[in-house]
Amino acid sequence: MDGEVGRQGADLLGAHMSIAGGVEKAPGRGREVGCRAIQIFTGNNARWKAKPIGQERADLFRARLEQAKISSCLAHAGYLINLCAPDGRILRRSIRALLDEVGRCGRLGIGGLVVHAGCHGGAGERFAIRRAARSLDEVTGQAASLGVKILLENSAGQGTSIGYRFAQLAAIRDLVRDPDSIAFCFDTCHAFAAGYDLREAGGYEATLAEWDALLGMDSIAAVHLNDCKLPLGSHRDRHEHIGLGTIGLSAFWRLVNDPRLARVPKILETPKQGDGFADRENLKVLRRLLGRQTPPTRRPAWRRANR
Repeated sequence: MDGEVGRQGADLLGAHMSIAGGVEKAPGRGREVGCRAIQIFTGNNARWKAKPIGQERADLFRARLEQAKISSCLAHAGYLINLCAPDGRILRRSIRALLDEVGRCGRLGIGGLVVHAGCHGGAGERFAIRRAARSLDEVTGQAASLGVKILLENSAGQGTSIGYRFAQLAAIRDLVRDPDSIAFCFDTCHAFAAGYDLREAGGYEATLAEWDALLGMDSIAAVHLNDCKLPLGSHRDRHEHIGLGTIGLSAFWRLVNDPRLARVPKILETPKQGDGFADRENLKVLRRLLGRQTPPTRRPAWRRANR
């Protein structure tokens, strides 16, 4: 890492923050738990349509983001969106919903929107890759005009979801009319659940070497830092606190000290507990790993609140 500049870049650590009561409350919540980067939903993540964000609220969000000294803010698209849905009605609703999310990000000044490629429902991987690419083609133009980059996230491979192999993400990008219009979000729990063994140095380097060969390391615009509750290759998306799951601390030590990812925002999506307690503890664990010369040998010793 390149001295102090590298160290500051490496601490773009944060967590997904609630927007309960209004999006403008998220930056303050992030500051309270020690975030230097945050991720939010811009509306209800389980509904097709969200309430409009007025200019006054958007301006307040931007101002509070600056006041909280949050260096990076991402948005995560709603979970109903399925860019490779075989049902035409669901597909159209998904594209409209993603366009709405893009508009909301533009209004809030959020430059990165994380989205899952979706599930093919039995129609097959080749169908899903083509359909996801065509869906993205309908969104990326407006996104670019608003300064919003679409970030495809790798999946755990649960059910018929795609994007759990890096080659699938590469195939989608290759079919998009403007490949430079999209980037990627790397999720540690999803990668591990999909069969990428991050636990030891060899597996970690092999995973990133495969990513680099297929997608390029510079395509990673965000990282989701999540340990995993279940074994390697489970293909189930079950997040755990950092160092308390089946991935373990060594992978996170390598990741937060990896100079290739030093300037990439790294966001916790670990279970919430005790009014910010778990986010604070997870961030403390990660910051203790920063600059450490050797991997840790013990699990983090922090109690769990509200158990």
